[in-house]
Amino acid sequence: MTRKERHLANALRILIELGMPRAQQNDRSAVSLLALLDLRPGSAWSQGTNPLIGITPIMNWARAHYDKEYAPNTRETFRRQTMHQLVDAGIALYNPDNPQRPVNSPNAVYQIAPPALDLMRSYGGPQWKTNLEGYLAIGNSLAAQYAAARRHHQVPVTIAEGKQINLTPGEHSELIKAVLEEFAPRFAPGSVLVYAGDTGAKWGYFDKDLLQNLGVVVDSHGKMPDVVLHYVQKGWLLLVESVTSHGPVDGKRQAELSKLFSGSKAGLVYVTAFPNRHVMGRYLGEMAWETEVWVADAPSHMIHFNGVRFLGPYQG
Repeated sequence: MTRKERHLANALRILIELGMPRAQQNDRSAVSLLALLDLRPGSAWSQGTNPLIGITPIMNWARAHYDKEYAPNTRETFRRQTMHQLVDAGIALYNPDNPQRPVNSPNAVYQIAPPALDLMRSYGGPQWKTNLEGYLAIGNSLAAQYAAARRHHQVPVTIAEGKQINLTPGEHSELIKAVLEEFAPRFAPGSVLVYAGDTGAKWGYFDKDLLQNLGVVVDSHGKMPDVVLHYVQKGWLLLVESVTSHGPVDGKRQAELSKLFSGSKAGLVYVTAFPNRHVMGRYLGEMAWETEVWVADAPSHMIHFNGVRFLGPYQG
């Protein structure tokens, strides 16, 4: 067995002994653990370190040091099927240098958690079993402690009187918060939240039964808008795209949403929300007619790309 094969096999054995689910007992997770430790084939486990490292650098590191070639389109698999679980287990930390960094930021990084680093450095030595038993005894409390710290940095959003949801930190979530707390009370008073997306979990809030009662059934493959509001008084569904870097309601997106919500018993209103007019200016040439534009830094105003009426649905 080569040094590379031995380190990969030992990393896999560690993941198994730590109780990681079967879906994470594979080479991808093993090489990710080695990357978190920057443990190269010629290094001893006691030499493990704790660099800050992102998904693409992990993949590049795996290729350079362990001859593991991963296609660029597997980046999300690393993130969702390995790193999420290592973070949830308290083995790795997510953005410890900046917990408020957006989840979809290209600068997102991971780091081995200090107690896990201490444990890994003892692998192969006489204290390994004792250290492992001690780590497992406190593992759940560590994971809960790290999860609580992550929740502390989430964006709280009021969706009804006395009811809140928490979204992943970032400009996108802040804009969704503004849509629900500033736009909705002004332009759709008394509306009911049906859906709010979250960059971390995709579906941050979803009242599936309410949407189904309105005639719309979507599955996990449906590309939902960022916010869906049922304006009960008017009998409308407001489909809101929150734009911080891309994705206004242009002609293509309007057609996608029209198809996705084609069964709706409520009239469809298409809204693009921007954080400010500077961002809006980048997309003015792309905006679809018969849609609305709202800007968070001027919350009491609406821009109508309608022609014959203000806020309201259009029949095709």
